Amino acid sequence: MVGKLKATLTKLGYSVIALSMMVIAAPVNAQMATPAGHAILLDASTNSVLFEKDADTPFPPASMSKLMTVYLAFDAIKNGTMRLEDQVVVSDQAWRDWNNRGSTMFLRARDVVTVADLLRGIIVLSGNDACVVLAEHMAGSEGVFVEWLNAKAADLGMTGSHFENTNGWPAEGHVMTARDLATLSLHLATDFPDLYPMFAEREYLYKEFERNKYNRNPLLGRFPGADGLKTGHTEEAGYGLAASAEREGRRLVLVVAGLSSANERMRESTRLMQYGYRNFEHYPLFRATETVDYAEVWLGKEATVPMVVGTDVAITMSRRQRAQMAVKVEYMNPTPAPIKKGDQLGELVIEMPDRPAFRTPLLAGQDVGEVGGFGRIGAAFEYMLFGSSGAETLEPQQQ
Repeated sequence: MVGKLKATLTKLGYSVIALSMMVIAAPVNAQMATPAGHAILLDASTNSVLFEKDADTPFPPASMSKLMTVYLAFDAIKNGTMRLEDQVVVSDQAWRDWNNRGSTMFLRARDVVTVADLLRGIIVLSGNDACVVLAEHMAGSEGVFVEWLNAKAADLGMTGSHFENTNGWPAEGHVMTARDLATLSLHLATDFPDLYPMFAEREYLYKEFERNKYNRNPLLGRFPGADGLKTGHTEEAGYGLAASAEREGRRLVLVVAGLSSANERMRESTRLMQYGYRNFEHYPLFRATETVDYAEVWLGKEATVPMVVGTDVAITMSRRQRAQMAVKVEYMNPTPAPIKKGDQLGELVIEMPDRPAFRTPLLAGQDVGEVGGFGRIGAAFEYMLFGSSGAETLEPQQQ
């Protein structure tokens, strides 16, 4: 019954002990430390958390919250309600409120700028003024736009975030969590492939203002594959970074916050990204529609039915401890007929320490009809005499 599962895992180098429908292995527990107050490192290909520290406690995100403003703008462009070449007039109010206030794009009252200018002013220059001008253009006022920010955050499942403004200027109640920032960063990278490359731009010059033209992201140009996203800093929040990198199709997302200096932010973000790429790898287990195992069928025209996965199944884990995981096949044994192809028969469960269990349905790979008449009587009599033969035990495999 578990021969297919055993063969697949053994081929990948796992030491397998099976008891009936369970594959058992020792858990993995990668230890890591960071001076960051909050941190999370994700592997996007499997949505696996490789490391986290206080990732669900809200904190002031400073300019990293500008990513939410960018998300709404990217979404409007994707949906066709706004264009990069649309022209925007800088309001007198926005200029009065944000002229030389914190990080700025140095917009002036009644300047005419494009949406593309404003987005680069936010992403590359971290312009507080650019956020407000873009919000006024899209929603009529910053207040309405902030309502949109909170609604979209809820739609994306960002349960630990609340916005009071568009740019992360310190305000009571303006908070995000590291996990929410990672979720948002991943959405930006995957939802908008045509627009996301803006985050990799290392400089942008608005008019003659040479004072502010360089992207503050410390990984760009220094860490191979780095292509975003946003720094943040205030006295209260410390130094933070929402970052992402992609190597050979494998994307990692990192969020750190509460660091003591820009240099510490650069060192720690580089170290954690290196840790993710050096110590973890993506391991495919099953492809969509591949048979994982066979279930015995009760009163069926076929003795067994293949159980398949509906989607590709893969995990990300430590290369050194890849054998230390738990994989289970859970289903009713025997499974009563009739069975239709695509019916859910059970679940494939992959467990690793300090992470929620990954569960995916096991589906019937074919139809199995129900026997009738004397066939039912004979099958029932045989079952009473001999029981089910599904409790197969596999011996441990030595590596």
